[in-house]
Amino acid sequence: MKKILYTMFGAGMLFLTTSCNDFLETTSPSDADVNFVFSDPSSTRAALNNAYELWRSKAFVHANGLFYDLCVVGSDSERHPEKYSAQTRHIPENLYSNGDAVSSFDISFSDGSTAWTNLYSIIATTNTLINLFETSSSFNTYMSAGKPSELSQLYGEAVALRATCYFELCRFFGDVPHQLVPGVQAEGLTSRDEIYEYHIKKLMQVEPLMYHVGENANAIVTYMTRTYVQGLIGRMCLYAGGYATRRTDLGADFYKNIDGKTISFTKIGSEKNGAVYNRRTDYLDFYKIAKTYLEACVANHGSVKLITKDSRSNSKAGQVFGNPFQLVFQETMNGDALYSEESVYEIPETRGQSSERPYAFGRPSDGGGSNAYPGKSYGQSRFHPTYYYGDFDPNDMRRDVTATVTASSGKGAEVMISFLPSSKSQGGISNNKWDENRMTSPYTAKQRNSGINNPYMRFSDVILMLAEVYAELGEDGKAKEELRKVHERAFANATLANLDGFITKCGSLKEAIAQERKLEFGGEGLRRYDLIRTGKLPEDITKLKTQLTNMVNGLETKGYYTFENGNTISNYIWTKSVNAKSTYGFRLTTQCTDNNDPVLFPGWRGQNDDWATVASQNVTTGFTEIANTNLAIKGLFNYIDPNGAEAAALVANGYKRVDWGKTIVDNKAEYLANVFLNYTEGTPPIYLVPMNANTISSSNGKITNGYGFAQK
Repeated sequence: MKKILYTMFGAGMLFLTTSCNDFLETTSPSDADVNFVFSDPSSTRAALNNAYELWRSKAFVHANGLFYDLCVVGSDSERHPEKYSAQTRHIPENLYSNGDAVSSFDISFSDGSTAWTNLYSIIATTNTLINLFETSSSFNTYMSAGKPSELSQLYGEAVALRATCYFELCRFFGDVPHQLVPGVQAEGLTSRDEIYEYHIKKLMQVEPLMYHVGENANAIVTYMTRTYVQGLIGRMCLYAGGYATRRTDLGADFYKNIDGKTISFTKIGSEKNGAVYNRRTDYLDFYKIAKTYLEACVANHGSVKLITKDSRSNSKAGQVFGNPFQLVFQETMNGDALYSEESVYEIPETRGQSSERPYAFGRPSDGGGSNAYPGKSYGQSRFHPTYYYGDFDPNDMRRDVTATVTASSGKGAEVMISFLPSSKSQGGISNNKWDENRMTSPYTAKQRNSGINNPYMRFSDVILMLAEVYAELGEDGKAKEELRKVHERAFANATLANLDGFITKCGSLKEAIAQERKLEFGGEGLRRYDLIRTGKLPEDITKLKTQLTNMVNGLETKGYYTFENGNTISNYIWTKSVNAKSTYGFRLTTQCTDNNDPVLFPGWRGQNDDWATVASQNVTTGFTEIANTNLAIKGLFNYIDPNGAEAAALVANGYKRVDWGKTIVDNKAEYLANVFLNYTEGTPPIYLVPMNANTISSSNGKITNGYGFAQK
């Protein structure tokens, strides 16, 4: 909803031809273009907004496209909703069946090809704009001023946007062409190591000349500020110094640093598909750079902050709040030009324009394409049952915000989600961080048009990256204090948080920080690549499959399985539709710690309190008020003998027995065997995507795919 689209006018139009040309053959701007763009800062802003709009609407790496295919799925916490065989994207998501399916995978994979083309189109636009800056008569003046100005801020944003695009290209494709100058053709591939180093260095140059969030009228969270650049330097350093799957077919001296020196690596496991899984031996150099800029971001973060208190007052109807993690995401759903205080950078969306939250990355709905309450939400972002039941401490207030077991009917009622592989109210436990029921002004006229922004970087990410850096550099005391900030805000008090106990349970401080990131960012697209860059993906796949096997065996043999934290998943649960409005005074539930209340626990579910008014305000039709809008749930975390007295009493009280874990057992191939199908620990994970086929065919052999992908 938000929320200020990037306004384009005047100078923005001059980049349309540049961005539409082939990315290897862009032309240099004319002197007339330079004079026009720098006639005043508003012209420069308009030109930059064109690049932002391409990034918002066409990047294919932060909302739909590859983010949808590979970021919110394919980890030890996140998965897809349908059968493995239902979607081509499940093949790369699950590492190409241990690499055996790589050679047969179609390198024209449409989402990869689209992301490739569009990212280079955005880069072409930023290259043109950066060149305009660097050839302008005022460039040296504002670059040597030693403090931010309107023009240095704009220049920094262009540099940051280009760096962000290259970060995404390297994350998804590995080594790629490095195009920097309009009109100068990129010759073949450049190692990701050289690309990371170049852009980290460039960001370090512009960072002092940019404004923190809130320091300037245009230094808002939908633009790339100094706060974001500091976080981005940290993020890129962790990838540059992290593990990655690299090619072995490009020659021993292909992987070079920015100074042209060949890089040495430390390898995990064996070689397969012409690739190895390794990390630079000088990786700590990047952690030291990250430390400098992440410390600076945490010390001076502008108007961004970690939300540690829930500022909402309990409602007159009796809704109880007191969960700051809820507030982080509620603020993203509150209305136009309102942003989460915890967002370092949000990509803006607006009502009535295609957007993925909550359609793909939020609470599902069986509603139709239009005039539904809420409209259809497919629910691409799902979770392994082991994550929901086993990873979260029962007192962790993030669990119910992150994951939900109920969906919406689309007619104003709550329905149970089934583990049956499919979509909407089927497909398993779903992302709950975004829900049209919770929006200040839900958009009911059409599905996939909510307008909820994309939080590309949150402040808790900056804090936990710093904790990771401290731990890697041996500064455990500082690492623990950064970890404490995020960990303790997830609990009602420090006693329940028990940070020391959490670290002991995880086995080490480093593992505790990694686990904290897993719990903090569920469904936000970070976990898969956290595992890759830390070298943990192979062993965590093995752990996940062991956990899933134990759970399925328990459900099959006993009818239930109890996790170490005391939570139990059972074959059956019991549910009843109830009139929460008459009983509680509201339908949309909030924080609840009373696990004996089957309507309010687990929390953060229910339905919008007044869909009738929403329908009237949206001038939509077809809404009929429903009395019994909420579900009471029994047996979700404890075993109830289906043949016992308690089950009989529930049925007598109007509850119905519903298949729960039994559906997992009935479809255990999807929840066990097809999870990272055939992956063998010790082999390099092939998590990358084929490069654009047209680029390869037109490069005269200078650009080739690796990792076992066949050249077609």
